[in-house]
Amino acid sequence: MTRTCEHCEGPMPLMARSHAKTCSPRCRKALSRAAARNPLPVELKTRDRWIRRDAKKVPLTSAGMAASSTDPRTWSTYKDAAASTVGAGLGFVLSDEDDIVCLDLDHCLNPLTGQLAPWASAILRDAGATYVEVSPSGDGLHIWGRAYVRQGRRIRRPDGTAVEIYGTGRYIAMTGRRHGSSPSILADLSAVVAKLTAR
Repeated sequence: MTRTCEHCEGPMPLMARSHAKTCSPRCRKALSRAAARNPLPVELKTRDRWIRRDAKKVPLTSAGMAASSTDPRTWSTYKDAAASTVGAGLGFVLSDEDDIVCLDLDHCLNPLTGQLAPWASAILRDAGATYVEVSPSGDGLHIWGRAYVRQGRRIRRPDGTAVEIYGTGRYIAMTGRRHGSSPSILADLSAVVAKLTAR
């Protein structure tokens, strides 16, 4: 099988190391710059589960028709969804095809100061190094990772904790606005999910 450069999509040199992703230093630098502009993890961008959404978060296809979080025929590649100008933004569909999950933390971030509510700081600390982005509202966070979640959960506690946990049958509105210095990877969130749902 011929390997291709992740940046220019040209053939990799015959002598390229097995872990090399680009065909040249120039392409490596360009790929690094592109990653800085687009922090979305590769695990998300390489799955054909992207949709568009309108300002009210109604899911749409890249062509502007109604989309569904349970109908793969209405989903598209990241490249096609990102190139579309339909609606107000992107969305990613969670599916039981894999263990990708999203923890949706509501009303936990002060958009002016960037300060997090104590309960949200604790969840972020427990999640560790994983991709986190600011939600479309600007005052919430989406923590992305991996865990076995087949039934969504909504958790509300007296201390202000407001978390929704989803792993399938839903789509999450994406912003690409990385929170802090979170990495572009998906960590194992099984322990975090277990802790949140244990009470």
